[in-house]
Amino acid sequence: MIRKFLGLLILLLSSQISIAQQGTSSPYSFLGIGDLKFNGTIENRSMGGISVFSDSIHINLQNPAAYGNLKFTTYTLGASYNQLRLESGAGEDKGSSTSLDYLAVAFPISSKIGVGFGLVPFTSVGYSFEGIGETGFPSAPYKFAQYEGEGGLNSVFFSMGYKISKGFSVGGTVNYNFGTIENQNTEFLGELNEDGLFFRTLNYGTRSRDESKLSGLSYNLGAYYETKFNDKLSLTTSLTFSPQSDLTSRNSRVLTALNITGAGGEDISPGQIDEVDLGNRAKTDLVLPTRLAFGAGIGEKNKWFAGAEYTLQNNSDFGNGLTIIENVNYENGSKIAAGGFFIPKYNSFTSYWDRVTYRAGIRYEDTGIMIRNEAINDFGISFGVGLPVARSLSNVNLGVEFGRRGTTNSGLIKENYVNFQLSLSLNDKWFVKRKYN
Repeated sequence: MIRKFLGLLILLLSSQISIAQQGTSSPYSFLGIGDLKFNGTIENRSMGGISVFSDSIHINLQNPAAYGNLKFTTYTLGASYNQLRLESGAGEDKGSSTSLDYLAVAFPISSKIGVGFGLVPFTSVGYSFEGIGETGFPSAPYKFAQYEGEGGLNSVFFSMGYKISKGFSVGGTVNYNFGTIENQNTEFLGELNEDGLFFRTLNYGTRSRDESKLSGLSYNLGAYYETKFNDKLSLTTSLTFSPQSDLTSRNSRVLTALNITGAGGEDISPGQIDEVDLGNRAKTDLVLPTRLAFGAGIGEKNKWFAGAEYTLQNNSDFGNGLTIIENVNYENGSKIAAGGFFIPKYNSFTSYWDRVTYRAGIRYEDTGIMIRNEAINDFGISFGVGLPVARSLSNVNLGVEFGRRGTTNSGLIKENYVNFQLSLSLNDKWFVKRKYN
């Protein structure tokens, strides 16, 4: 199993770098360095995204202290499919995207220490929209603009957890973040006809293409504590903290003059392409904000668990130093989430469905993004199941999330989305000395 998974890991590492960066079709990925991806497993996501729960056979990507609880080597990978319905005052549209969400391997190296490594998407950019605005020029009072973007950031991580005493663990994660973001803006000048539709009055336009290559380190620290109420019930508390860190962005901008042919195509003549000297903006530093999360839960081992988590994030310095967007501000954000699971009878010999893990959760997030003085909030409800594989500790996890983000106020866009998720969590034992008779 180990050789097969490692071969799959190597194969998917190369595809993940490109696929994860196309993991969104949201127009809000136009902002900053893209959509922040959920940094956790589908097991956690199906419980509202809480990171409070930890056990000995699943990887907890959100709290590195949980690695100290591992008893088995665990390989996990997850993927998702997103359906998006966009609403605005001008009408509706649809979009969809598919992405690999994580690849990770974790294993105990002693009874108190566990480590893990893998690859996860950090942000994702994937948008295409257009609009009409005023120019202030009498000869061509309006402009038609088309905006497109793609790319994002990925994170290669290494985590370690240490069990200080029974029930109490601490841990840390080092992330190397890297990726490329491309934003393109194409504009044509013209007028509006009697029906309010744009038509060109000039047979040329302009295109600006920005490229940012980003890289940098970030960190996540965690603590996890579990204590028993009685013979059945246990109380769990968790804490994670990500200090402020920086990304270095190497930027370039290319301007192109477009000559419009009679057939409506584009004829780009040599000499009409100009690379802009960005001066001190050719290399900029972007701030990844401080993030703090703490939560608590109660449950019965191998039976049920219920927990809640609150997250604070200092988004005020978050953004993209090359692309300046008017009427957009970043404020401190927060998220509250609650969820849990239920297993009817984990060791049932008569019913497969009694061994299934049933999960559910809910969350509400103030993203900290303000557009035209309108707050962009995100709300979601999630459900999932963990399906045992034969009589092993491995399982297949299915999840679905229904959510809503944004508003139609002030000419903005509201997103209604459905996320379908699939993951594999496979278990094995390493560092076991086999005995032969």
